[in-house]
Amino acid sequence: MATGPLDGMRVLDFTTTIAGPYCTRLMADLGAEVIKIETAEGDMMRTRPPLREGASTSFGQLNAGKHSIVLDLKRPEAQEIVRRLLTTCDFVVENFRPGVMRRFGLDHETVSKRHQELIYCSISGYGQTGPSSGLAAYAPAIHAASGFDLAHMAYQPGRERPDNCGIYIADVVSGTYAFGAIMAALAQRHLTGLGQHIDVSMLETMLTLMVGEVQAAQFPVTPPGRPMFGPVRTKDGFIMPAVASEKTFQSLCQAAGHPEWITDPRFTLYPDRRSNWGELVDLLETWSTTVTTAECQAAFDAAGVPSSPYRTVKEVLADPQLAHRGALTEVNDKGGSFKVVNPPFRLSAARVEVARFAPSLGQHSREILELAGYAAEEIEKMSAEGTVVLA
Repeated sequence: MATGPLDGMRVLDFTTTIAGPYCTRLMADLGAEVIKIETAEGDMMRTRPPLREGASTSFGQLNAGKHSIVLDLKRPEAQEIVRRLLTTCDFVVENFRPGVMRRFGLDHETVSKRHQELIYCSISGYGQTGPSSGLAAYAPAIHAASGFDLAHMAYQPGRERPDNCGIYIADVVSGTYAFGAIMAALAQRHLTGLGQHIDVSMLETMLTLMVGEVQAAQFPVTPPGRPMFGPVRTKDGFIMPAVASEKTFQSLCQAAGHPEWITDPRFTLYPDRRSNWGELVDLLETWSTTVTTAECQAAFDAAGVPSSPYRTVKEVLADPQLAHRGALTEVNDKGGSFKVVNPPFRLSAARVEVARFAPSLGQHSREILELAGYAAEEIEKMSAEGTVVLA
């Protein structure tokens, strides 16, 4: 099997929860050795369900393939362990609140004096500088702060209360941007021999998702009479047609058996169609409610209309397309096995896949300390003093 693109490279991972761990798991998927530094309590995702024998599969999905060491970073001895490990590392990723790594003497400005080739990535809610940089942040608060929640609510007619948050978009997308920025910095290091500091803002991440909304905030746009991407009722449920071009509009009309809609003055031109979209959906549902969702989907597929029935995640995981793509890998931890989603990209000449294990807390403490050059008696002494916790 081909090697991973990051084989032979090492990451020092100070991240917790979702954004940072997702970034570093992608790096592990590409072959990097990721050393995850945890407190004695461990990453809080270790306690999140589903749990089997005390092991969290949510934690496992975000941290598969990493090596765990438990350090008390408030102790100078633990900080010295990190400094020793830095001599062997290519990357640092952290998502503490700005200023925390400086208090440990492990911020980019300090460590880069000795390690100019180090690529150092900081992920935070609002960025490393500025009037909001010191604020605490988790994804749900960032969704609200970015305008995303109210922008989303504007597409739900009749709603006055923003949606509850259960899917942490800001975390996953910020982790993905961090991963991409790290790869860009690595490419630049090949040219210059020098590393750099990467500053990822979750707030700015969310703004990148709202292309039309950012522009409409500057140049007001008359909203359509009804949101243009919404569920269409069928005989036994709902379906989502994504009509985003002239071709797909015409194909929708043909699929519904009403080609005359194409030349209807209310719909022929995009501006008029946008203004009268509610009327078009009402007409469409006079047909779609006479057929099942499966029959409606078959008609849309035959006409080339991008569309899908609404599915549960459990249904999606059983999709033959995912099986064909090898989209899931089985991972093992102390609770047994579970499936994890591989990166959504493939490389033709390199291995990209989740490793098949998730670490228990402090599982690799001893071997990581040996990597840093500590002898057995030193390791036992640090364990007795509470600087490090051995599994």
